[in-house]
Order: sequence, then structure tokens, then C-alpha cells
Amino acid sequence: MMLFLECSGRRLKLSDEGFLVHARDWDDDVARLLARTAEGLDELTDEHWTVIRCIRGHYLARRRAPQVRAVCQETQLSLKRIYELFPSGPAKGACKVAGLPRPDGCV
Repeated sequence: MMLFLECSGRRLKLSDEGFLVHARDWDDDVARLLARTAEGLDELTDEHWTVIRCIRGHYLARRRAPQVRAVCQETQLSLKRIYELFPSGPAKGACKVAGLPRPDGCV
């Protein structure tokens, strides 16, 4: 079953787990909407954006989500803090908001 997300006049395809099907469809507005609908976050702080941009940058460079240890090192945020920012965790929550497909393995 294919799901869709309406954002800024665009209809974006989502997987059955709510991840963007096409990472190229992502932009800041999509991130805000996914944060609100998927994570229950009304606002994205600078710390949220730091994690999002880290994860997205890694994905665009390597075509895979980074290991969580690399995210912690690059952002200088603890794993505990990342879970506070994204309650469903770095793989499900942060990767979803960053517009990545569902990661394989451990993020």
C-alpha cells in the first residue's frame, strides 16, 4: 500500500512505514511536516537541524545512513540527547524527518 504526503502543493510518495520513497522530494518544509506528523514535534530546533543535516549529508555522499556513533561524533550530541530530540530514535525518527529511505541495520 502506497501512502502520500501533501506538502506545498506537492503529493509525495511515502513507504508503508512513512519514509519518503524519493529522497530528492525532501526540503525543509517536508522535514517540518514529517517532524510534526511522524514525530509529534511542533518545532525543529537548531539541534534537530544539526542532526538532520548530518544524516542527510552522509546519505547524499554515501547512499546510506550513517552509524549512530558517527552522528554523535559529528554533531557532538550524546545518543541520549538524540533520543530526546527524536523520540522514536535516530533510525526511525531522524532518518524519516531527514527524508531518507528506511535504513538497513543500525543507524
